[in-house]
Amino acid sequence: MGQIKILVVDDESRMRKLVRDFLVKKDYIVLEAGDGEEAVDVFIENKEIALIILDVMMPKMDGWQVCKEIRALSDVPIIMLTAKSDERDELLGFELGVDEYISKPFSPKILTARVEAILRRTNGSMSEEVLKAGNIEMDISAHTVKVNGKNVELSYKEFELLNYFVVNQGVALSREKILNNVWNYDYFGDARTIDTHVKKLRSKLGDCGDYIKTIWGMGYKFNVEEE
Repeated sequence: MGQIKILVVDDESRMRKLVRDFLVKKDYIVLEAGDGEEAVDVFIENKEIALIILDVMMPKMDGWQVCKEIRALSDVPIIMLTAKSDERDELLGFELGVDEYISKPFSPKILTARVEAILRRTNGSMSEEVLKAGNIEMDISAHTVKVNGKNVELSYKEFELLNYFVVNQGVALSREKILNNVWNYDYFGDARTIDTHVKKLRSKLGDCGDYIKTIWGMGYKFNVEEE
């Protein structure tokens, strides 16, 4: 995994260091840029960059413009960071080809999990074969799940749903977002189908089903630690 390069773009050096330190622990090579223009230059000089973590508010060229410039050159995955929590900004990000959108402040551990999830989607060889969350252990290649050391039989969609929850620990997920990512964007159906699958999944996970928190009127959040 040591050859995977990630570009971190933020005008705050402390933020870059925080993200860099967590990514380096995972054996990634981290390149940095302190403004939008530098980000584009660094990307052009390093075509092997596998993913970009991009702040929105920056001098010289903001994150939206950087995204446009890079999308004209490449489909490299982009995670957009922003201090704002505006749905319009999020929609704009997705329209520009942003893969994930994370609002500040955020947990570096969660950001790292999102990075790994995206890299798994873009290059299966980069994935860790086993994911662990609390007393849940998922073997991705074998498509098996253990809860408290015992095998649990899940349907294909239940497995995909649990996988999505685990790699997005601590993140509030709307039903629409879950539907789009687990059932794919071309699925046109009732988002309430998620509630049915979550109910079955919770039942099969036993005590670990409590990891899946309901956010009333919105969706769900997977959280191992008690809040």
